[in-house]
Amino acid sequence: MDWVLIVFVLFKGLVFVTGMYFAIKWHYDREKSWADRRALLGMGAKFVAVFLLLLLVLLTLTFGLARTLGMDLSLP
Repeated sequence: MDWVLIVFVLFKGLVFVTGMYFAIKWHYDREKSWADRRALLGMGAKFVAVFLLLLLVLLTLTFGLARTLGMDLSLP
């Protein structure tokens, strides 16, 4: 009957050690993924900025060409 307590305490210690290992590993991996997410968000922001700039240039050229050709672009 004395061995049951020893086995349960060893099992509990093993579970706690395993849990702590995976908790530390999870936090470490999550910190690395945050750095990757920051880089990805920065790159995405650059793509959005370039896209909006190109869209603005395209609209300006389109309306400029339409006015040059004599089209009436005013709203009624």
